[in-house]
Amino acid sequence: MYDVIIVGGAAAGLTAGIYAGRRKLKTLILTKDIGGQASLAFKVENYPGFLEIPGFELMQKFYQQAVKSGAEVFFEEVLEIKEKGKNYLVKTNKNEYETKAVILAFGKTPRSLNVPGEKEFVGKGVSYCAICDLPLFRGKVIAVVGGGNSALDAALNGSEIASKVYLIHRRKEFRGFEEMVEKVRKKENVEFVLDSVVKEIKGKKFVESIIVKNVLTEEEREIKVDGVFVEIGFETKIDFIRDLVKIDQNNQVVVNKKCETFYPNSEKIRLGIFAAGDLTDNPFKQIITSAAEGAKAALQAYNYIKGIDVPITADWGH
Repeated sequence: MYDVIIVGGAAAGLTAGIYAGRRKLKTLILTKDIGGQASLAFKVENYPGFLEIPGFELMQKFYQQAVKSGAEVFFEEVLEIKEKGKNYLVKTNKNEYETKAVILAFGKTPRSLNVPGEKEFVGKGVSYCAICDLPLFRGKVIAVVGGGNSALDAALNGSEIASKVYLIHRRKEFRGFEEMVEKVRKKENVEFVLDSVVKEIKGKKFVESIIVKNVLTEEEREIKVDGVFVEIGFETKIDFIRDLVKIDQNNQVVVNKKCETFYPNSEKIRLGIFAAGDLTDNPFKQIITSAAEGAKAALQAYNYIKGIDVPITADWGH
């Protein structure tokens, strides 16, 4: 029997593990990997305490601190969560665990373009992980698809590795930070292909070209590339909790300011189930906000387990 089971091993889940462990709760983190999206960032420059740090390295520090605080970490995929009396039963692809409280902190999976050729060339030129696969395209021509920070980051770092980078975005304006946009614009080997979408990925054994359509003129053209990096955001896979907690129209878990969840289609709080990080309806999807929510969720889970109802819980240095 665990006091709390945390589903997810990225910024929110690992921080929850740190705080739950410090409160001497018997804590288990269930995750498929460590770090989630954050670990894919080539360089993180906006996390306090570090002028810059690779995302993978930052997430490893989170992991080490969670383990040091007493949390167990099992690399298993959660398939089902259901009530068992006043507790919850968490079923994974390997085992079943009983717990007094659950913190949902799993991340998101990359969105697909859903165009012809995409599935066929995954691992053969199509990639969803720039930090993982960019080194394979040294001196080659690549396309980066997307308009957010992850796409800009991929284009920026790709410009240092590839001979040519096409940055393809369906609009003129970018969703990413203006500072990032300006950095990319200064790269001479990056060509902006705006107001455009990828219609098809072509090749024989590996990617050879893409068909790009201008959404304003409907003109299509073929661009020769060796690789396509899809950076159009992520989606939350929440089917296994859809009947457990309240989900909004964007497939996000609805939480209150204490990271408590609600019964589906209700304003009634689901006792013992908390949520934090990118899967919640918090509009700010950043490492620091995920970590903050993870801390809040763990402290509120502690209050729930111990039957404490206080407005503030301090944990500054002990």
